[in-house]
Amino acid sequence: MKKLSKQDHEDVMAFLSEEPSINLFIIGDIEGFGYDTDFQELWAEYDDQEEIKAILLRFYQSFIVYAKGDFDVQGFATIMLNHSKTVVLSGKADIVEKFENIEGLTLGKKQLTYFAECRSSDLLGTTSIEMKQATLNDVDQIINLRKTISEFHVQEDAAEILRKSMETKTGRTYYTENKGLMTSCASTTAENSLSAMIVGVCTRNENRCQGLATAIMQRLCKEILDEGKVLCLFYSNPEAGKIYKRLGFKDIGMWTMYR
Repeated sequence: MKKLSKQDHEDVMAFLSEEPSINLFIIGDIEGFGYDTDFQELWAEYDDQEEIKAILLRFYQSFIVYAKGDFDVQGFATIMLNHSKTVVLSGKADIVEKFENIEGLTLGKKQLTYFAECRSSDLLGTTSIEMKQATLNDVDQIINLRKTISEFHVQEDAAEILRKSMETKTGRTYYTENKGLMTSCASTTAENSLSAMIVGVCTRNENRCQGLATAIMQRLCKEILDEGKVLCLFYSNPEAGKIYKRLGFKDIGMWTMYR
């Protein structure tokens, strides 16, 4: 096991790019911040042929693990414990759940969600519904709309995060409106050279069942796929999952976060 540097970048990306959706956050953080900042570090475990078999990313006090097959769970846990006894950890469910019984490692509340991806626009269809791409001037309206959705937990820094994603072009948002009031919206986040994640799909209660969110998804997904990227998203509501699957998304696993 060793700490990674920019000299390892080619091997790291080759390892991660086999599952660009699952590794969206790691890839995006590497492309955005590299290997030499005080808030981000990466480690890798190698096999007998000196090939990478597992990677651990630290972003501030949050960790993401990715592995193919068995890996040194205790070794990665020791690295985490050197930073904090209580760990924010996320990753593919069958990988990160291996850390649940590590002595001394305190994980936060467990949240399990479905993880789906879309690689083709064949099922997207088209829409005639008018919509706009959001600018920085629309951030407050987007956050206010999200706050009307009971299923959403909107963080205090949500507006700041949304602005930063627009400024760095790691995220974009489309929305519909009626008489100046935003009625539906959907965003991407963590966009990188290989993949992008759909987040914040929502419609104002009084404007539901009009196909607005589906129309935005059609536009947003086609745009991203035409750029040669893979789309992915989390969902916990099976009814919402049905909508995504009609657009071409397929379940590829479960994602677990402890926070």
